[in-house]
Amino acid sequence: MHIAVAGNIGCGKTTLTRMLSQRYSWEPRFESVSDNPYLADFYADMERWSFNLQIYFLNKRFKEVVEISKSDKVIIQDRTIFEDARIFAPNLHDQGMMSDRDFANYQDLFDLMMSLVKLPDLMIYIRASIPTLVSQIQKRGREYEQSMRLDYLKGLEQRYEKWIADYKGPLLVVDGDNCKFGDNPEDFVQVTDKIDAMLYGLFPMM
Repeated sequence: MHIAVAGNIGCGKTTLTRMLSQRYSWEPRFESVSDNPYLADFYADMERWSFNLQIYFLNKRFKEVVEISKSDKVIIQDRTIFEDARIFAPNLHDQGMMSDRDFANYQDLFDLMMSLVKLPDLMIYIRASIPTLVSQIQKRGREYEQSMRLDYLKGLEQRYEKWIADYKGPLLVVDGDNCKFGDNPEDFVQVTDKIDAMLYGLFPMM
């Protein structure tokens, strides 16, 4: 089984992935950050490094999806290949930070990969407003993120909402502004009750 956690930068994906993996004994797959060779360069000069970064993520994420499809374990994934291709790359292209040529090349590669990829058994989307995202980004204190442009985050937010509105698979939306699952045990239980209902039919949906 494949469970995925999606959402904008700073919404709490990694925290929720870790907590759910511990709660259900699922195998976690975390987004590569500390060993990413392009991330710091990208935030310093997005136009120069956008294509390199997105190809890096696409490669890593596709390898993960292939491994997940062959596994007999329940795996929970922090961010998905769909977000890279439907949100991050188009946002960079729209904001003039990825050329038409590079974006077309990227899309061709993604479309080829999609012939081998299916939707997760459950997509968990954490919806959070820009003020919440900014607060959490500042709180975690990654130096290379502190120069992130506000319009970049807003562009991502708009694309996330469009993607989720059109999403066709099993979907659970978590209110990242008001559901403080990382700090409040009762809020976390609300999330797991909904997951139980969707995956196992154990509790009625509220």
